[in-house]
Amino acid sequence: MMKSDIEIAQEAVLEPISAIAEKAGIPEEALEYYGRYKAKLTEPFLKGLEDKPAGKLVLVTAINPTPAGEGKTTTSVGLGDALSRLGKKTMIALREPSLGPCFGVKGGAAGGGMAQVVPMEDLNLHFTGDFHAITSANNLLAAMLDNHIKQGNELRIDTKRIVWKRCEDMNDRALRNIVIGLGDAGDGVAREDHFVITVATEIMAVLCLSRDMKDLKARLSRIIVAYDMDKKPVTAADLKAVGSMAALLKDALKPNLVQTIEHTPVLVHGGPFANIAHGCNSVRATRAALALSDITVTEAGFGADLGAEKFLDIKCRAAGLKPDAIVLVATVRALKYNGGVPKAELGTENLEALKKGVANLEKHIENLGFYGVPVVVALNAFVSDTPAETSYVEEFVRSKGCSFALSEVWEKGGEGGEALAKEVIDVLENKKSAYKSIYEDSMSPAEKIETIATKIYGADGVDFSPKALKELDNAVKLGYSDFPVCMAKTQYSLSDDPALLGRPTGYRITVRDVYVSAGAGFIVALLGTILTMPGLPRHPAAEGIDVDDNGVITGLF
Repeated sequence: MMKSDIEIAQEAVLEPISAIAEKAGIPEEALEYYGRYKAKLTEPFLKGLEDKPAGKLVLVTAINPTPAGEGKTTTSVGLGDALSRLGKKTMIALREPSLGPCFGVKGGAAGGGMAQVVPMEDLNLHFTGDFHAITSANNLLAAMLDNHIKQGNELRIDTKRIVWKRCEDMNDRALRNIVIGLGDAGDGVAREDHFVITVATEIMAVLCLSRDMKDLKARLSRIIVAYDMDKKPVTAADLKAVGSMAALLKDALKPNLVQTIEHTPVLVHGGPFANIAHGCNSVRATRAALALSDITVTEAGFGADLGAEKFLDIKCRAAGLKPDAIVLVATVRALKYNGGVPKAELGTENLEALKKGVANLEKHIENLGFYGVPVVVALNAFVSDTPAETSYVEEFVRSKGCSFALSEVWEKGGEGGEALAKEVIDVLENKKSAYKSIYEDSMSPAEKIETIATKIYGADGVDFSPKALKELDNAVKLGYSDFPVCMAKTQYSLSDDPALLGRPTGYRITVRDVYVSAGAGFIVALLGTILTMPGLPRHPAAEGIDVDDNGVITGLF
C-alpha cells in the first residue's frame, strides 16, 4: 500500500541546501540559511541576476478543481524532476501554502506522493515566516490608520469609507464582520471592521509583484486605505506607514530555496489565492529561476479560468514575462465528476459521464488558445482509470490539436513524468509561443471584466450591481482605468455559481462589488458570493493533525 504524503516526505533523504544551491549555480555566500534545508537568496545575488539571459518558461495550470483532486502542484514538481532526469537544467517556482487550508480542508502545497517539495512540514507550517511578516505589515497599517483617527484625524478620513481590512492566515468566519474600538474613549473610535485571510491581502499581491525593495516601497505607498470627506483617496504614504511596513517585509521579499525529493532546486515564494487574489508565486522568484535555469516550471492556482488567466493577464503584464508553453492538468476522475458522477462512484468506469465532463477540459483548451501559447495536456493518472477512459481523453485532446501525455509522477516521481517532459521539450524546441493578453490596457475596466466573463467563462454577459458600477466609475475618475482586472470568483465552476459544472451555457456573471488595489496595480471584481475570509468545514483537517513526543508531525497532507 502506498504510504501517505507526509510519510514519504519524512523518509526522504535531503541534501544540504548548500548542495542544492551549488547545483543551481548559486554560491554559498548568496544564501541566508534557515536551518540545514532552507535558505533565502541575498539581495546582492538577486540584483546580479537581473541582466542574465532567461531560460524557457512553462506554466502549469488545470481544469476546474473538484473534490476528486487534480494534482497540479504534484504535476509541476514531477515535471521539474523529469526534466532534470532528461538532462535539462531545471528550476521549479511555486507558491507558499496558507495555514488556513492546511488546517481546513485543502491540505498543503508541497505536491504529493513521490513528487513533493521537502521539508514538507516546514513548507506547510510557518516556513521562513514570510506570511507572518505580511500579516504584521498589513495589521501595522490598520493600527496606524485607526490611531490616526483617534489622534485627531488630521487627514479628515471618512470613517464610513475605510477600505483597509485586518488579516490573519487562518480560516475564521467569525472575523469576517466585526466591531472595533468598543470601551472607553481611550480605546479608539468604534466602527465596523473586517478581516480577510492573509493570502487575499493587497500586501501579499504587492510582495508577489514587486521586483525589488524600491518597487515594493513604491507599491506600498500607493495602497488606498480609505477616502476622505472630499472623496479623495488616503494612502499608506499619507499615513507615513511605508518605511515601517517595508522594514517588516525586508526578509519576506527574498525568495526561498528548497528542494524536491529528487533534489531538483525549487524557489517557493509568495502565496496568493487564485480565487480571491492573483494566484501566482512572486515575480522575483520566477525571474530568478529563469536566470538560473534552462527551463523554469511554475504554476498558477486553481483552474485555468482563474490562476492561468491572472498569470497571463496580470503577472505577465507586470513582470514582462512571456510563457513558452502551458501544461494543462486533468484527471479522468475530475472529468467524470464534471459529467455528473458523485465522488463515491468515480472509481467505476463511466465513459458516458467522461464524454459529458470533457467539455470542461475542452473549454480550458479553447481559452488557453486565445493567448497564443502552445498547450500540452497532462492526464494525471489514478489507479482507478481504465484503458478505455485514458484512450478516450487522449484521442479527444489530440483532436483539439494539443500535445498529450500520461503523467504518473505521484506514484513514480520524475520517472513517471518523463513522457510529459518529452512532450514539453518537443513543444519548447519546435513550437513558437505568440503570447498576448486577451484585452488591451486602453479598454475600460468594465470592458475588461466583460471580456473575461464572455471569452474565458463563456457567460452571455455581465450584470453589475449599483455599488459595483459606482466603484468602477470612481476607479476611472481616479485614473486607474489602465489597470488589469483581478476577478474573484468560485474556483469550482467556469461561472460564478459553484453548482454549474462542466461547460455551463446560457448564464450571466454578477459583479457585486469592485475595489482598487492601487499598490498591486489591479482592480478587483467580486463575483457572485465569493468570500475573502474562508471558514472551516464541519470536520477540519486540524482534527487529525498531531505531533508525538519526538516532535514528529502526523496527519498533515
